[in-house]
Amino acid sequence: MNPFFSRNIGSGGRLLRGLGGLALLVGAYLCHPVWLSGVLTGAGVFLVFEALLGWCVLRACRVKTPW
Repeated sequence: MNPFFSRNIGSGGRLLRGLGGLALLVGAYLCHPVWLSGVLTGAGVFLVFEALLGWCVLRACRVKTPW
């Protein structure tokens, strides 16, 4: 059995998650309501974390994803 945080996505998925995370962080910077900015920042940081590790939480929970 693989550890939970083992790599489970390829370079395409990593690129997609990294760009998505950066887009959410930019959106959080430009966002006006503080609560929404916090939510976008949390989601963006999590996606960048996934991209850096090469890990996807959905795949770790055995959900099939295209990338």
